[in-house]
Amino acid sequence: MDLKYVQTTCPYCGTGCSLNLVVKDGKVVGTAPYHRSPVNEGKVCPKGTYAHEFINREDRLTKPLIKKDGQFVEATWDEAYDLIASKFKSYKPSELAVLSSARTSNEENYVLMKFARGVLKTTHIDHCARLCHASTVAGLAAAFGSGAMTNSIGDIAESKCVFIIGSNTFEQHPLIGRRVMQAKKNGAKLIYADPRFTATGKQADLYMQFVSGADVAIFNGLMGEIIRNGWEDKEFIAKRTNLETYEALKKTVLSDAYSLENVSKISRIPVDQLKTAAEWLGKAESSALLYSMGITQHTVGVDNVKSTANLQMVLGNIGIRGGGVNALRGQNNVQGACDMGALPVVFTGYQKVIDEAAHKKFADAWGFPDGICEPKNGYEVTVMINVLADNPGELKAMYIMGENPMLSDPDLNHAEHALKSLEFLVVQDIFLTETAQLADVVLPATCYAEKDGTQTSTERRVQMWRTAQAPPGEAKLDWVIISELAAKMGYAAQFPYQSAEDIFTEIAELTPSYHGMNYERLNKPEALHWPCPTTDHPGTPILHCEKRAHPHGLGIFHPLEWKPPAEVPDAEYPFVLTTGRCIWHWHTGSMTRRSEALANEVPTGWIEINPEDAAALGIKDKEMIKAITRRGEVEVPARVTPDIMKGEMFMPFHFAECAANKLTNNALDPGAKIPEFKACAVKVEKIQEA
Repeated sequence: MDLKYVQTTCPYCGTGCSLNLVVKDGKVVGTAPYHRSPVNEGKVCPKGTYAHEFINREDRLTKPLIKKDGQFVEATWDEAYDLIASKFKSYKPSELAVLSSARTSNEENYVLMKFARGVLKTTHIDHCARLCHASTVAGLAAAFGSGAMTNSIGDIAESKCVFIIGSNTFEQHPLIGRRVMQAKKNGAKLIYADPRFTATGKQADLYMQFVSGADVAIFNGLMGEIIRNGWEDKEFIAKRTNLETYEALKKTVLSDAYSLENVSKISRIPVDQLKTAAEWLGKAESSALLYSMGITQHTVGVDNVKSTANLQMVLGNIGIRGGGVNALRGQNNVQGACDMGALPVVFTGYQKVIDEAAHKKFADAWGFPDGICEPKNGYEVTVMINVLADNPGELKAMYIMGENPMLSDPDLNHAEHALKSLEFLVVQDIFLTETAQLADVVLPATCYAEKDGTQTSTERRVQMWRTAQAPPGEAKLDWVIISELAAKMGYAAQFPYQSAEDIFTEIAELTPSYHGMNYERLNKPEALHWPCPTTDHPGTPILHCEKRAHPHGLGIFHPLEWKPPAEVPDAEYPFVLTTGRCIWHWHTGSMTRRSEALANEVPTGWIEINPEDAAALGIKDKEMIKAITRRGEVEVPARVTPDIMKGEMFMPFHFAECAANKLTNNALDPGAKIPEFKACAVKVEKIQEA
């Protein structure tokens, strides 16, 4: 018997925990702790514990599939490549769109970005960051010049006050929750604001329950109270921020509109709780602000994110240990996919496509004989879906790697109509997902256990994946598939890679924030945080220690007015619906629901209803009911619980049979183009017996 351990990084959330894969006779059979990681120190959550269970599932894709007469038939790789190449060559660049993946490695995202811009010449490339943290990138970049988590995960344990809003951290990012508990043990206060009394709320010293969509009002109210009491960091504001923007902010937050009484009416948080939160934040030596999609997934998502930056600059909590604006990324490599330029407006390292010098830099480095895409911005995935639905024929073909928009997009009936309007769809994945079922060609790819490469966690830490077993059947590495397809289309010379390390070397050459990284330096337990500009640079766990990334080096305040969600309750749809994760499942469930242990814990979804609302509706706990919005309806079991506030309802979004995103609203933030998953109007009805 051949038994070995292979150290790797978890494929689920953005925390970046390390673990060992247990390999027996060439196959992954289990996981074991890896104690040397500074991120998780040998601990993992339930998803990490069972991260091996989906790897060798019998329904893994093992051969290319081509749809003929509505049915998939197995094909050779050459047949699949020839069909794709001939189809793609028949379209104009503007008719082609590409979706990259937060589940795949940095190297694979980079190669697909290069393929999109260099082979297809299209400007239309995006990935699921658009659906989770696009507003983080835009909002924090506006405030600080850089759109990423400012501090390290370990740093949170040193905070004197932790403020969590828009994140059920203990379920979504349990090992970050561990650092919060370490801070509490060291004397820190924990403030938690959320419509649900979650596992995170149950550990809080102050829990503030509020109605979805009140975030800007809450932040403005807290800042007003802090400034009125003189708790702001005057020295930080004077030396490290743009004073003109601070004066404008002050005028807004001190206005009557954001008195604590008015904020209480908007949010339903009692005034005394708002006062306590402001005092704890204002008097703390350092406070760390943690948020996730509860902040970002709104039509005012960018405003919400700017508000987090406003508060932390008022308090002087930027560039210090135990402080910062800590955006917790949902998927394992959503930070890395953004870093690699899998976005419609940037190349790697956020170098703008429309910047003439940046465009020339990449065109020259890649050496495509016929050039690359135009120097203009492309469509975001949410815009792609709307264009497909509303302007038939403008977009005609799409290449999707490792994304499942048929469960992850809002208003799924609209998304399905859009994807079915494509003339040609290619999906590259490890399972026949709901999206892959709509494809004309399906390409079998590899999972994290079958590849070398890197992924970048929520704290900007770039870490290694290591091959533990061979791919199943004829499945291939994602970057190999893309490179071979590029060769079929006449661009073999531009994709000469023999390994993932070759690709990373090219990334580092072109990307200032990764320039000092290489596999030798990354092949250590602590790895490296970007920015890491030179090979002797230690990496940067904490951003903005001396100055912001703006050219003038100052933080910029943004005075903001509260706006309600795009859709609010009315007589017909009297409740607010919000969505989120549970600890046992992840994203669209394509991996966790194929894990027996996780699926047994939570086999299906539910809708949470406050007991007073349930009593008024005559609904009992566990009763199957119908949830209805203006976009669709689902049948789903009720979970009657006082943990959800009256007037609000909650559904997890992992479950195809009761898909929350059949109900959610496709209204978009005007800047980031992120949908409003976190607030829409809903009604529920008892199911009438036939």
